[in-house]
Amino acid sequence: MTQTRRILIISLVLLVAALAIAAGVFISQRNADPFKGDAVTDAPFPSLTYALQAFLWWDEGQVGTHLDWVRLVGFNTVKQNFPWRDLEPEPGQWDFSRSDLVVERVERRDLYLVARLGQTPDWAHSSASTSDIHVDSPPDDLADWANYCGTVAAHYKGRIRAYQVWNEPNLSREWGDQPPDPAAYVEMLSVCSKAIRIADPDAIVISAGLSPTGNNDAIAMRDDLYLQALYDANFQQFVDVVGVHAPGYNEPEYGPDDAEQNGEGRWFSFRRVEDLRKIMVANDDAARQMAILEFGWTTDTTNPDYSWFSVTEEQQADYIVRAYTYALENWSPWVGLMTLIYLPDPHWTDADEESWWAIVAPDGRVREAFSAIASMPKTCGTVTLPYRRRGHPEFNGSEPPRTCP
Repeated sequence: MTQTRRILIISLVLLVAALAIAAGVFISQRNADPFKGDAVTDAPFPSLTYALQAFLWWDEGQVGTHLDWVRLVGFNTVKQNFPWRDLEPEPGQWDFSRSDLVVERVERRDLYLVARLGQTPDWAHSSASTSDIHVDSPPDDLADWANYCGTVAAHYKGRIRAYQVWNEPNLSREWGDQPPDPAAYVEMLSVCSKAIRIADPDAIVISAGLSPTGNNDAIAMRDDLYLQALYDANFQQFVDVVGVHAPGYNEPEYGPDDAEQNGEGRWFSFRRVEDLRKIMVANDDAARQMAILEFGWTTDTTNPDYSWFSVTEEQQADYIVRAYTYALENWSPWVGLMTLIYLPDPHWTDADEESWWAIVAPDGRVREAFSAIASMPKTCGTVTLPYRRRGHPEFNGSEPPRTCP
């Protein structure tokens, strides 16, 4: 073999090897998970953990039925507000009578409880808000707030699985009608988290769910910008799980890129949480789990602020089931807790926009979504509950309902 021929063969071999390596790198990059799911190795919640947000505080005869419904659909977790204004109506005067009943009834049905903390009493803040849509205000004294967080956690040590610290602080109406302030929220989160961890070290601490919004002004701050600001303030040291909200506007498979291509904001998508997960990854926080603290689709045909993206009851049922399927196939294990809204407040009427998101109407009529989620198969960590047809004995009381463990 001549030297020229030998050089040619070696060159061809090297070229083939280089092409093979390049192809491998290309395929690896193309198949790489942008959400770094394999980084979640110590998940606080099984993926998925199926939860329903309920309103159990004021019992109008619905509490027992609603908790039975949570079990009937196969879910194992209920989320409930624990209003500071009701628990400590005056400084140092504690009233656990209603919350004790809630916790006892949840325990009686072998369900887990997620408590949402917030709803500041008037004595604890000096907000001069007169807005009709004003919901909550940060407290004037963080020591009062920390005392509330720690007192609740101590009173229910070992009985409440997780605490959600505040709700939608990226909206001014949830922030005393003041401009959203991520750094101030992190200060609140810090003292509350420390108080909870001292009182109940095993409790899971979740940051506030953020509202997807296209606004970025004094009324609202975009959820992606707010989350990055939380990381800039090192909020992750105070939480076990990052909280988000994922209301549906289109079909659940419709993603942020689709919305952007159609001239809409990236927030206009159930899959908006993928953008937020990428922010977690970019901030070296891929090992932390995310919790969807609210999601669903509205069937509202009454309120113009919501009717423009409402769906039919049949679509609501279909989209919710498909959302769970999408989450299992694409977001496991980095999404654990997934909270569907709502079992209705007994005081709601059709005039309340929240009532149209619920899987049961205010008059007690069960919507199609209720039956759909009861029938759908569920994967709870290593346990799978199979599909149950509409006439299954568990639905008529002939057999006890199976729930996620």
